[in-house]
Amino acid sequence: MTVGAGAAVWAMTKAEEATRRLTPDSLSGTAARGALRAGDAARRFALDVRAGMTEREEQLRADLGLDGTAVVEPRVRRPLVGRAIEAAPGASRSAALPPSRSTTTPQIIASTPRQLDQRRGQHP
Repeated sequence: MTVGAGAAVWAMTKAEEATRRLTPDSLSGTAARGALRAGDAARRFALDVRAGMTEREEQLRADLGLDGTAVVEPRVRRPLVGRAIEAAPGASRSAALPPSRSTTTPQIIASTPRQLDQRRGQHP
């Protein structure tokens, strides 16, 4: 009899806890706590990313000499007229030259063979 009464009290206590947990106020409180935890985790992640970005930027600036340790002279712009153009490594030197003026380029491209013959002066 005592075991039965103890089991009934235990079951009623568990049922009461479950109904309390499933009330709208309890559910909204649980959701709010979960959202706060997720927000805190996102904020910590963003701070870690920002710290990593700052550290990497400092490394890159030091490697490239942009942190004030390198002395760089300003680049002088010169006109392209009269300057030699270098070919890509491994390419022939003629690859860097502009196309020859002796090559004839048609001014108008014919859309049909008949139009091409007419432009050449050949009538079918």
